Amino acid sequence: MLEKLFKLQSYGTTPKTEVIAGLTTFLTMAYIIFVNPAMLADAGMDRGAVFVATCVAAAIGCFIMGFVANYPIALAPGMGLNAFFTYGVVLGMGHTWQAALGAVFLSGILFLLLSVLKVREWIINAIPRTLKLGIAAGIGSFLAMIALKNAEIIVANPATFVTLGDITQFGPLMSILGFFIIAALAARNMNGAVMIAILAITVLGLLFRDVEYTGMVSTPPSLAPTFMQMDIAAALELSMLTVVFAFLFVDLFDTSGTLIAVTQRAGLVDKNGNIERLGKALSSDSLATVAGSALGTSTTTSYVESSAGVAAGGRTGLTAVVVGILFLLSTFFAPLAGMIPVYATTGALFYVAILMLLNLKDIDWQDITEAAPVAVVLLLTPLTFSIAHGIALAFITYTAVKALCGKFEQISISVWILTVLFVLKLAFIS
Repeated sequence: MLEKLFKLQSYGTTPKTEVIAGLTTFLTMAYIIFVNPAMLADAGMDRGAVFVATCVAAAIGCFIMGFVANYPIALAPGMGLNAFFTYGVVLGMGHTWQAALGAVFLSGILFLLLSVLKVREWIINAIPRTLKLGIAAGIGSFLAMIALKNAEIIVANPATFVTLGDITQFGPLMSILGFFIIAALAARNMNGAVMIAILAITVLGLLFRDVEYTGMVSTPPSLAPTFMQMDIAAALELSMLTVVFAFLFVDLFDTSGTLIAVTQRAGLVDKNGNIERLGKALSSDSLATVAGSALGTSTTTSYVESSAGVAAGGRTGLTAVVVGILFLLSTFFAPLAGMIPVYATTGALFYVAILMLLNLKDIDWQDITEAAPVAVVLLLTPLTFSIAHGIALAFITYTAVKALCGKFEQISISVWILTVLFVLKLAFIS
């Protein structure tokens, strides 16, 4: 049955190898079941329901990717977009979390249409590589800002806006220690470095009686507080246009980049470097986002951590299915997730931010027309506390600087259109 479903022999793999690969991938990305509920709880959502939604949405995404696209790529609610959901859309712009879920739902539907209609290649190719890399780095700087703020390593100051907090307190110290542990374990190529650090810091919190023990295993919490709560009507308002686009835009390029990186490492591309079944893979991602919004979580996307499973030998969708099963089993560990303190997850956020900032190495810093928009999105995404504003200002800067330098041939029609829309949005829409 497994051979018929996943064609294991033709990919030179075995069930045992695929199971080990799935376990490896799960260990590298399981931190999301602790981080995502904590982050969306700040938006006013029920933490227990979000915990279950996170696990189930991840499982659905993994199952679709495994059975339909037959790729060893795991999915879960994505870092960056969950931060934008809470701190940008809900707390920053004042929308309800139900409206934010509606925006996630609409972005998933649009992503699915782009995949089915095969418009995705035109969009991906039309957006300059500089902007793609810059936006990823901008999201990284946004995550770093959130991590430092939540850890109280940086705090508000009426004179300077921000300043260094009291890092001698227990919370900030544990945040710093958690980050150090992750960095050290990751440097040693240890699978599950992030999850190990989160659990280690939680144990220290228990030992120092800063965390109350509430148990390890229980029946999964109810999904009722978040299930089918998305407000699609509110998401269709003009003021939400940029939000829907930001969810769509970031997920589109994040997923495309992950698919390229993982399939190339696994040797699953043809002689021209093209990804077979790309449409099925992208459709899997978009369907997972739609399902996740209905369950009650932010955008579900493909995880680059899947490369750890590929390195362990994963070559087929069976790897993704194994990850999905493990996510479902995780729903019984809600008490453990509920015990995780904020300072146990901030080190993980900061580490993920660093990984996203690595995109900066591929920027041509000698060309000011390339460097300027990257600097704008890198600095203004965290300082405006909005991924949507960061993307808008990056596009405007790119078009303006290129045009003023006479490099009109480097500005595609789609970039011109998006730039005009962003200008109108900033000028007339709150």
